[in-house]
Amino acid sequence: MKIRKLFSLVLVGVMAFALAACSPSGEAGTTTEAPSATKTESAPSTETAGDGKFVGVLMPTQSSQRWIQDGDNMKKQLEAKGYQVDLQYAEDVVENQVSQLENMVTKGVNVLVVASIDGEALTGVIQKAADAGIKIIAYDRLIRGSEHITYYATFDNFKVGVQQGSYIIDKLGLAEGKGPFNIELFGGSPDDNNAYFFYDGAMSVLQPYIDKGQLVVKSGQTGMDKVSTLRWDGATAQARMDNVLSANYSDGAKLDAVLSPYDGISIGILSSVKAVGYGTGDLAMPIITGQDAEVPSVKSIIAGEQAQTVFKDTRTLAEKTVEMVDAVLQGKEATVNDTTTYDNGVKVVPSFLCEPVSVDVNNYKEALIDSGYYTEDQLK
Repeated sequence: MKIRKLFSLVLVGVMAFALAACSPSGEAGTTTEAPSATKTESAPSTETAGDGKFVGVLMPTQSSQRWIQDGDNMKKQLEAKGYQVDLQYAEDVVENQVSQLENMVTKGVNVLVVASIDGEALTGVIQKAADAGIKIIAYDRLIRGSEHITYYATFDNFKVGVQQGSYIIDKLGLAEGKGPFNIELFGGSPDDNNAYFFYDGAMSVLQPYIDKGQLVVKSGQTGMDKVSTLRWDGATAQARMDNVLSANYSDGAKLDAVLSPYDGISIGILSSVKAVGYGTGDLAMPIITGQDAEVPSVKSIIAGEQAQTVFKDTRTLAEKTVEMVDAVLQGKEATVNDTTTYDNGVKVVPSFLCEPVSVDVNNYKEALIDSGYYTEDQLK
């Protein structure tokens, strides 16, 4: 074991020297390597918690602003702790992410932080990491089918859905008995465990009004098997919305609300409804929800198009994840606030759930600008 540890330390040192000389190449996806501590503006002291440790961070894609911010926040906070960081994006290709994980195991990272593309496709490579003594923390997307997931850092995903559904209820006046109104439902990617929490949370508050007839799903499309959107893709959502409108609303019926779980999907839905005249003349935009407070959607909210989004402060999520990394590397127990909800099929993964915030035109300045998450110029 001593020889193995010495070899690992030598390997990490050699790689850090090589990375300082040239950028990485020949790996799937996009890679961002952290500079060594000697290249930071204020190098950590020898007493820094992260001294000599190497953390691999894997994010799904750079096509979503949300994941770019997650990666940037994670890298910044880990480096501030003195860790060497290998940040990679797989561009929503599962095979890329598997390859990146395998490479990180070879490099000898001490901890892996993984936001999976497909929560059920990583079991084999996770086993390889565990066999090498590497701890794994699932980031915002639960990794299923493995006993080797140490912790899970995410938001209260059921509550996200509740906030989206409750916003529709409030704006339509359903609690006051108004209706009936027409609604269509969209879900997230079926290979993402979170998508089911979002949908179930929303339906927990919307279903009673559907049952009473105050909400009518004219397409009849309900349930994640019918409303899911693979890879959270906006173009896929737009195509489905086009078909729903053509088949069910060409008779003059008005679409009053759309449950959308994510801003990228919301933008696709907006393109579809605007193409048939919503938002012009007397045809008001339907109430469209969202999630992640991405800049295009916040701008759309300000412009009176998308109605709502759910803000998930990735700075807070990164902070809690870094705390987990610290605890793992120091042989301590991390702080968690949920030990019952997130069963990955093999174990219930101890989790920390951060609080989401519902945002619309009335509170976006307080939630997004005053908090320092965005500047006013970014939202112009």
